[in-house]
Amino acid sequence: MDPSSPRLFCFGLGYVGLAVARDRLAAGWRVAGTARDPGRLARAAAAGIEVHRFAGDAPLDPAVLAGTTHLISTAAPDGARDPVLAALAPAIRALPGLQWVGYLSSTGVYGDRGGGWVDEDVAPQPSGPRGRHRLQAEEAWRDLWRHHGSPVHVFRLAGIYGPGRSAIDQMRAGAARRIVKPGQFFSRIHRDDIVAVLRASMAAPRPGSVYNLADDLPAAPDEVVAYAAGLLGVDPPPAEPYAEAEATMSPMARSFYADNRRISNRRIRQDLGVALAYPTYREGLSAIAATLPAPGPSGG
Repeated sequence: MDPSSPRLFCFGLGYVGLAVARDRLAAGWRVAGTARDPGRLARAAAAGIEVHRFAGDAPLDPAVLAGTTHLISTAAPDGARDPVLAALAPAIRALPGLQWVGYLSSTGVYGDRGGGWVDEDVAPQPSGPRGRHRLQAEEAWRDLWRHHGSPVHVFRLAGIYGPGRSAIDQMRAGAARRIVKPGQFFSRIHRDDIVAVLRASMAAPRPGSVYNLADDLPAAPDEVVAYAAGLLGVDPPPAEPYAEAEATMSPMARSFYADNRRISNRRIRQDLGVALAYPTYREGLSAIAATLPAPGPSGG
């Protein structure tokens, strides 16, 4: 690997982080990153990524950041604390060749908007502790820009889906539910479109910027499940009115239904020139379904 090539350091080599890391490896970059789980560390190492375990019981030597030109954090807040900044803020501020920093946040910081449209100019108003902690983490990262000049960008992600993590996969696993709550909208974004947005931002840094990452079509979750069933050629799960389903849902699932908003993606299109590969869930789910093996002949 050319030692003069850009170097990406990714805190959190999970579903999105590993995809970004692989994209930059394919572009000839040097790539390093962290994970907690040994399985994720092994997958990243097998892809050619320099890996480090980073967790509460496994602190990270700041020296591993040397030479980093681009840095991403996908790490969720640990309560009101951002785990990366709590451990390494001084080391990140001191990086001499840092050109771009991306913090991956959540559109949950906007809270409930009664199904209305939300863009980046709308002031966040989180409605629960997870959203409040996300907003606190955002502010901590943006303070690196405001007070120290670190080139920080914040990306607020809608619901993430893609291969291995979609309504198609839930249907095939027998885990999908078609919960109906009239007037409820969720926004989503395909994993590969997240990678494309981050790649575009790295190519045209605008430190201090905030970007919403969502596709063009917020939709009711029951519509998405029904579409996935159609692609698989099976009947969708029975419709469950939300009022009846709520008691059997996890607290996290209930928290998603508590907020109702539609996320505008205008800024990533206008400022970064991104054309989404999957502008709606239909294209995204159809692409996933197209990769599945054809069903074998039925027995008789």
